[in-house]
Amino acid sequence: MLLEELKKQVINCKKCSLSETVNNVVFGEGNRHAPIFIIAEAPGKDEDLQGRPFVGKSGQLLDKILDASGFNRTDHVYISNIIKCRPPNNRTPFSDETDSCMPYLLKQIELIDPSIIIMLGATALKNMFGTHMKITKVRGQWLTYNNRLAMPVFHPAALLRNPALKRETWE
Repeated sequence: MLLEELKKQVINCKKCSLSETVNNVVFGEGNRHAPIFIIAEAPGKDEDLQGRPFVGKSGQLLDKILDASGFNRTDHVYISNIIKCRPPNNRTPFSDETDSCMPYLLKQIELIDPSIIIMLGATALKNMFGTHMKITKVRGQWLTYNNRLAMPVFHPAALLRNPALKRETWE
């Protein structure tokens, strides 16, 4: 399967009720051969309107972090979400929603074949490693996911809400 075929499946997905309220499915974007795959929770309002991941304030901060680290969206990373449709009022996705979308994300990872996975925030971490994982306990530590290095970090939205967390993230 090619990434474009998977994208068509995701855009036409009706496995959960979010498909009824979405403006634009946010499949993901970036280098299709990226060494780094970034996973976040779900599209927000700006992403739902534009159909692209991380285009709001959190995305601007993510771009600054990537740039300061010597990376960019075009060359080094592929960005996607646990779920591809915006939950109402940006609520945390329900388990039936994540269960419906996880096979798509796992197929994206398989097709992109990155060396490193970066999980932004608790929802990404818990869906990749289990609900027992706590972002405050394991953030910044290397984990292994299917023979790939995986790093959980604070979500850029958390950094915007609590600037004191920025220093830990930069480190």
